[in-house]
Amino acid sequence: MSTVTPPAARVEQHGIEPIPAPERTSRPRDLFRLSFGGANTFATVVLGSFPIIFGLSFRDALLATVLGLVAGALVLAPMAVFGPTNGTNNAVSSSAHLGVHGRIVGSFLSLLTAFAFFSISVWSSGDALVGGANRLVGLPNNVFTLSAAYAVFAILILTVCIYGYRFMLWVNKIAVVAASALFLLGIVAFAGAFDPSYAGIFGPGADAETAALYWPSFIGAALIVMSNPVSFGAFLGDWSRYIPAETPKIRILGAAFLAQMATLVPFLFGLVTATIIAIQAPAFLEGSDYVGGLLEIAPAWYFLPVCLIALIGGMSTGTTALYGTGLDFSSVFPRFSRIQATIFIGIVAIIFIFVGRFAFNIVQSISTFAVLIITCTAPWMIIMMVGFVTRRGWYDSDSLQVFNRRQVGGRYWFNNGWNWRAMGVWGVSALTGLMFVNLPDQFVGPLGNLAAGVDLSIPVSIGLAALLYPLVLALFPEPADAYGPEGPRFVRAAAPKNTPITSEDAAAEPVTAA
Repeated sequence: MSTVTPPAARVEQHGIEPIPAPERTSRPRDLFRLSFGGANTFATVVLGSFPIIFGLSFRDALLATVLGLVAGALVLAPMAVFGPTNGTNNAVSSSAHLGVHGRIVGSFLSLLTAFAFFSISVWSSGDALVGGANRLVGLPNNVFTLSAAYAVFAILILTVCIYGYRFMLWVNKIAVVAASALFLLGIVAFAGAFDPSYAGIFGPGADAETAALYWPSFIGAALIVMSNPVSFGAFLGDWSRYIPAETPKIRILGAAFLAQMATLVPFLFGLVTATIIAIQAPAFLEGSDYVGGLLEIAPAWYFLPVCLIALIGGMSTGTTALYGTGLDFSSVFPRFSRIQATIFIGIVAIIFIFVGRFAFNIVQSISTFAVLIITCTAPWMIIMMVGFVTRRGWYDSDSLQVFNRRQVGGRYWFNNGWNWRAMGVWGVSALTGLMFVNLPDQFVGPLGNLAAGVDLSIPVSIGLAALLYPLVLALFPEPADAYGPEGPRFVRAAAPKNTPITSEDAAAEPVTAA
């Protein structure tokens, strides 16, 4: 079969319908570029500073970072296989497990996650750009220059997202190399000031009260790092759907996993520079002003690279977040095309960025909100993975599109469009995870202090979903027609329902599958 790769500068016309086989010309390395590029930014650098802010030594902070990153990458990687399998995004694929109507859970979660991370990206990159320009050429750092920076970022990002996948991929091909080179240039900038023996606050001289906070700080730091790769779970299908279905799954899994491991570059940049700030300018970390601290310790010649990292990184993260937002909104409201949905959500997000930053100053609150959303997204991801295994990776493309076509019925209709098994497990797991959240001064759940202050929200939500969903499938089998011709794996099936696909008009005749 011949393939056709549309030009990068052509506006993408596809919504969430399956990508035609001739246009699925991407490769796993393209998935790597988009996943890595979306995280190779200042937003990730700021997350990399948290282990030091929590008081860990450099050695322990590095260990927490690596553990969190590996765990998050392992949880994330399987979410990349749905796109090539079904040719659509992960929210639509979730219809097979949560039901035709239950799929709105995935759309809603990805919408909120993308909204939060788009905002964080614009804020962090705008602050770094204006701060660097202030030190470099004396540009005033005030509400007007910050507003201009936010506006420029938002408009550039929105433009790239309107053009769509191919243009976004082209931008990231450049951004991955450029941002990585600028981060690595930091070795020259900060090598002389870096002290790997930095002991943090939990050294031999720590009092008993301080020492008791060590494990909560270590685990909390690891979970913050872990949340970064997990946050991409709802979006991988947006990009991997352009990969041919026959591509070996191991290559797709490897690309998704290695992309997150490559983010050690920005994580280590944040970790190393935060260590220097903690020694030379600790007041900045105490005030949660990492960017200000970075500019304080950076040599004058590195101000320009800081500005470039902010510009390039902000574009990468913002486009990967907002593209998925527009795509999902168009899937929930099919009357909107992908372009219309992207413009609408982009305008709303831009308004939110300015109101949230200047009217209510909710920058820290939106970061907390992102953690809460990820706690709810993680069990949804686990349900998808368990479902993929029990379905033997087989899906009915026509039944997946029932919601988008405003139809009813099909293999995934279950109980009036809801699969109460998956919905129930997701609800219990997400709610229980939220009860274990422990974000001091922001949000502490009813059970947040049960483990001596350790935030167990994500492990609890993931663990419960992994335990409960197979158990529920064993006790309450799904209809046989939800599975492929080979039947289920590891679980048994109930009698088939064979619900025909019809239009929403109850009087309509059954729709013949294409």
